Amino acid sequence: MEELQRALENRGLTVSNLPDKGRSLFTTRDFSPGEVIILQEPYVCVPNNSPAESRCDACFQSSNLKKCSACQVVYYCCSSCQKSEWKLHHLECEVLSKLQKERRMAVTPSIRLMLKLYLRTKLQAEKIIPSAAVDNYKLVEALVAHMSEIDEKQLVLYAQMANLVSLILQWPDINIKEIAENFSKLACNAHTICDSELRPLGTGLYPVVSIINHSCLPNSVLLFEGRSAVVRAVQYIPKGAEVLISYIETAGSTMTRQKALKEQYHFTCTCPRCIKVGQYDDIQESASLEGYRCKDKGCSGFLIRQPDGDGFVCQQCGLVRSKEEIRKIASELKSLSDKAPISTSSCDYHEAISGLKAIETLQKKLYHPFSISLMQTREKLLKISMELEDWNEALAYCRLTIPVYQRVYLGCHPLLGLQYYTCGKLEWLLGDTENAVKSLTKAVDILRITHGTSTPFMKDLLMRLEEARAEASYKLSSEE
Repeated sequence: MEELQRALENRGLTVSNLPDKGRSLFTTRDFSPGEVIILQEPYVCVPNNSPAESRCDACFQSSNLKKCSACQVVYYCCSSCQKSEWKLHHLECEVLSKLQKERRMAVTPSIRLMLKLYLRTKLQAEKIIPSAAVDNYKLVEALVAHMSEIDEKQLVLYAQMANLVSLILQWPDINIKEIAENFSKLACNAHTICDSELRPLGTGLYPVVSIINHSCLPNSVLLFEGRSAVVRAVQYIPKGAEVLISYIETAGSTMTRQKALKEQYHFTCTCPRCIKVGQYDDIQESASLEGYRCKDKGCSGFLIRQPDGDGFVCQQCGLVRSKEEIRKIASELKSLSDKAPISTSSCDYHEAISGLKAIETLQKKLYHPFSISLMQTREKLLKISMELEDWNEALAYCRLTIPVYQRVYLGCHPLLGLQYYTCGKLEWLLGDTENAVKSLTKAVDILRITHGTSTPFMKDLLMRLEEARAEASYKLSSEE
């Protein structure tokens, strides 16, 4: 702990223990919006390889891949990536190669992550690869496992996975109980590695980043540059403040967020958003995001169940929607959703769009305009429209999602910035340069803080904005 504290001091950070939270990360100096608070390489990580798509084990790229000729499990995109991972993969390759081919192909990313955890610890203990104050197994040992809060079914699963790891490694003195605990630690502490547009690429364990606690109204954001975890301030953080990120999708009611946090992370959030539970503002937010719309299509009021339970009354105009009417539409919606294809891979895009538009029509009748469910349906329609290169349709759906994004992604949120980016790209593509400049400017205002300005993604975005501005200026001068 002392070594870690000394390492963090140079970065303007310190670790303190809080009664209800345990270890927590605090600032020892001020941080400005967009400033990097901490950058950490993974202790271990794996790409989310599947039969449909594989990635390089070192850089997570998906092009020019070659499979390891020995184990036939791991991919690399070039010799330098293979060389950078060789000390660790050399050991992993040996144990994987001993398995029968069928078993080897069935090794999941979670099992590989645990194998790499133990192999890396062994290499550090033998001083074959270096350890550091922010890069050693003691940091993994200090993570909380929450074993006493896990149900029996999950404990049995962790025990089975631990036995499999033990069988693969074939180490005589390995502690199976410790492996099971480490699986629980990974469930609570590992992070999904995403690209700049927040598409998942893999999973990594970042023990120092894992010290940072959750808030549904965070002052920082965790994103990734390659495999590196980068935490940036999204607002001014004064000296002595706790660094906070969000662990979950924050688009949802307080009850929905609390449920997600309890199920995966085993705690009850007491952030400024969550302590309002049951208050009028919180009831209004929940009823808007997850409740029903007013009977009057021109009214934007939210509905609350009547005391007698026979219907829902609009808090703005007083109109009542009967329970029977809502139940009927909800039943139709469920029936339609059950018939809809689970994914576009199992049907053609046109069939998927037809089903989703029918669902959207019923959702508009049932749910509040700010409904998360309605927003998610429109996001699917946006994605498929882009696959079909129906840019007008895609832009229409993108614009419909923006007001909901503005409401649910508070402050400087990367998802809001990325939605503005998508909107701007589509507007520019369709020749609406004036609005493209506005949307891309809004995207840059957010993403330069959440993403920085030095990544290839941000350089491309800044270049697009400059080109769009130049085009808009040219059009304006031509009209004059």
